[in-house]
Amino acid sequence: MGKFIGKRALASGISLVGLVILVFFLSRLTGDPTDLYLPLDASVEAREQFREMHGFNDPLIVQFGRYVSDLAQGNFGESIRQARPAMEVVLQAFGWTLQLAVITMSLVTVAAIIVGSLAAFNVGGVFDRIATFFSLVGASAPDFWIAIVGIVLFAVHWHVLPTSGTGTVWHWVLPVAVLFIRPFGLILQVVRGSMITVLSSAYIKTARAKGVRTRPIIFVHALRNAMLPVITVIGDQAAAILNGAVVVETIFGFPGIGKLMIDSILLRDFPVVLAAIMVSALAIFLMNLLIDLAYAMLDPRIRY
Repeated sequence: MGKFIGKRALASGISLVGLVILVFFLSRLTGDPTDLYLPLDASVEAREQFREMHGFNDPLIVQFGRYVSDLAQGNFGESIRQARPAMEVVLQAFGWTLQLAVITMSLVTVAAIIVGSLAAFNVGGVFDRIATFFSLVGASAPDFWIAIVGIVLFAVHWHVLPTSGTGTVWHWVLPVAVLFIRPFGLILQVVRGSMITVLSSAYIKTARAKGVRTRPIIFVHALRNAMLPVITVIGDQAAAILNGAVVVETIFGFPGIGKLMIDSILLRDFPVVLAAIMVSALAIFLMNLLIDLAYAMLDPRIRY
């Protein structure tokens, strides 16, 4: 297992290095930050002083070399906009996204497994058809449309929920609900399909013939063997949220890493953009590693 983790860490490290190089040079193509952070009538001397202070006068290769050197010492640079360490800014935003992801994926996982398992046990029944219909609608509906409709209905017309912020529990309802719908539909469909396959297995038929009750058959005997493909989808959806629910965070003014990335790109805050990319990539690597470890726990054959 240690050798496997080492190989995955090496592969992810190489990908991270390539990503940092690509983002570093592409971000510089967005323009000169001086035009955003100084008044239009700023003097030439002030502009030169700003560029010199942030190292923008040096050739790109020199800037990259300095960035790599600082990175090797654990220095991720300073935010141009906030004048504080870039990693501190990113970790603060990532904490909000992490809370949002944990709450959403916990609700999604429990709901999708229960509903998908019950739908699979009664294939073709009324419950199965209703669950399939709503899961397909949820998986197909774009997040931005659901978010806008939610704001119009619950905030504008009915005045029961706030449109932005994180001050109270009610501020979290709309962002969590919008992020809930799509992964719920996707995971429910995977759970249903996987459970249908497992429930048609010989050992499940034998358990039924022996008079085993429905609940143990579904949630004890069948669910464990049906979880491998489900874990993959759960991990992908969790990584997507951790990587930044950009649209949802932007629409609801949620101070997560997705909104931070968009704001930093628009404001050409290069150190924050790079730090956010690194944190997001590391989160995805850890999520994929957890998925692989969960595979080994659920299916002993994978360990060998």
